[in-house]
Amino acid sequence: MGVHSAPLDVSARREEFPILDREFDGTPLVYLDNAATSQTPERVVESITDYYYEYNANVHRGIHNLSQEASIAYEEAHDTVADFIGAAGREEIVFTKNTTEAMNLVAYAWGLNELGPGDEVVLTEMEHHASLVTWQQIAKKTGAECRYIPITDDGNLDMDAARELITDDTKMVSVVHASNTLGTVNPVSTLADIAHDHDSYIFVDGAQSAPHMAVDVQELDCDFFAFSAHKMCGPTGIGALYGKEEILDAMEPYLYGGDMILKVTFEDTDFNELPWKFEAGTPSISEGIAFAEAVEYVQDVGIDRIHDHSTDLAAYAYEQLSEYDDVEIYGPGPDERSPLVAFNIDGVHAHDLASIVNDYGVAIRAGDHCTQPLHDVLGASASARASFYLYNTREEVDALVEAVDEARQIFA
Repeated sequence: MGVHSAPLDVSARREEFPILDREFDGTPLVYLDNAATSQTPERVVESITDYYYEYNANVHRGIHNLSQEASIAYEEAHDTVADFIGAAGREEIVFTKNTTEAMNLVAYAWGLNELGPGDEVVLTEMEHHASLVTWQQIAKKTGAECRYIPITDDGNLDMDAARELITDDTKMVSVVHASNTLGTVNPVSTLADIAHDHDSYIFVDGAQSAPHMAVDVQELDCDFFAFSAHKMCGPTGIGALYGKEEILDAMEPYLYGGDMILKVTFEDTDFNELPWKFEAGTPSISEGIAFAEAVEYVQDVGIDRIHDHSTDLAAYAYEQLSEYDDVEIYGPGPDERSPLVAFNIDGVHAHDLASIVNDYGVAIRAGDHCTQPLHDVLGASASARASFYLYNTREEVDALVEAVDEARQIFA
């Protein structure tokens, strides 16, 4: 284990999530769709309520008390998020709607200006559509080319191929830190070294890593890192883009409007300092404040405890499901994966499986998980996915496996 040697007190934590007490026709909810959206503890919800009840006002626009209080809370939220991932300061943290918007911000603000014919963007075969589609479309607009690092049979990146694909023509490497389908945790520090050896930037999609493992962007030496609040006990509609200050400072704004300016004349505009030059208009104030509260909650629980607990559940689920000869699990082995398991049953479509286990109160994801090209590589049109977080239990894994076995019997 990491810094926290004591195990996670799951029973105490579950009491902080009222939604986990729900039942459907007398069947208790077993929520195993955390890779899509985690649940939200009471203290995070209360932080939103407190904002609207106590100091609801626009930020950076008023000298009255409410605006001052809101501005301080919103700015301090940037500090909290910066500290969480090891950024140098709030100047390197831009609040966005989510990881997808963060990816688009860089692709448009940097990519449209810096990419051209002959340039390359290197991605992986396991990229989420937020990365793959964004860079694919920017490449079409600029004449650049996208290249893809293949995966091995065990679901890891082919690092020999990566070293061949990343060349002096590469201007951006965009890689998912932890795959939302395979559970693979990629060696982003090594990829960063390779990218920087060729004077390329690297963008790390941390949507599935930041909620579950300690992240230090300076140790990773990534140029950009993005993640979303709603996958780590926070609200929807808010995420963060980390960027090295010198890179963000040189980039043009992605959106124009209020609060991202210092001076405007009829002829020209001077843009605001970081990070505000990338946060045009009235921001998601309450969501940003709640994002910081979610970060503090995760830190109070202990990110190492969360990691150890969640990955233990994933390994347990992997081992239990592996007992069935007709179940295929995708990605690395049980001790090498992030806390999710994507799988298929021979002769059972993933959507049918998800519907059947739902009758047993078990909520899982079914589909391509926004990784259609990866599923093409896997030879599967879809897969079922169970994903785990700090409030899940081994008993819930048992409930999943029992429901899966019932589905097997139905289609036998």
